[in-house]
Amino acid sequence: MENVVRVLSTLALMGAVCNLAGRFEAATKIRIDADFAPTIGLLDRLRGGEAADIVILTKEALDDLAAKGTVAPESCADLARSYVGIAVKAGADHPDISTEAALRSTLLGARSVAYSRIGASGIFFAKLIEQMGIAAEINARATVTSGFTAERLVSGEADIAVQQLSELKLVSGVELVGPLPLHLQSRPAVFSAGRLAASPRVRQSGVLLKYLASPEVAPVLRESGLEP
Repeated sequence: MENVVRVLSTLALMGAVCNLAGRFEAATKIRIDADFAPTIGLLDRLRGGEAADIVILTKEALDDLAAKGTVAPESCADLARSYVGIAVKAGADHPDISTEAALRSTLLGARSVAYSRIGASGIFFAKLIEQMGIAAEINARATVTSGFTAERLVSGEADIAVQQLSELKLVSGVELVGPLPLHLQSRPAVFSAGRLAASPRVRQSGVLLKYLASPEVAPVLRESGLEP
């Protein structure tokens, strides 16, 4: 198992990591063994003693682990910026979300909005609808879930899904409408990676972290819905 790097990653990087794993192994002979979950779920698992070599989390969560010494501070690298967007079931009309007023009208007119309360996007969206003054109306018929919110479009439980663009893109049978108005996302989520201080695979982890932060990876990040 010496040349296997265990990665615990937020869902937002799932598409990129899966796309990169094969070429990384071919180039380095180091295999990526990755597991994906929302940041809050990963933090719970780490607190429970789950072992890993590298974690990919929101920048805030990773910085906190580095400050506590759980993650080696010198290993930390910012990988990607991510915007929250909306998807609908394939073939459905694309609603107008181009302005705050249009977004408000679209959300209030939806039969049900699917979002996750334990991921970065869900935490952002819950605050956003609170600030917009429509939280009570949206939550009264929201489909609150974990994992990929767009799966609730395919199942028919919701007609609008809110999540990081990179996560929405991973679900087949849906169509991306686009990001929420960018002025409402003045602080988009940043996802960062670092090596767990207890990991014995310092060299292999360093090779992977350097690769993930390299310009070579930038096109794959963009293709998955992220900004390097």
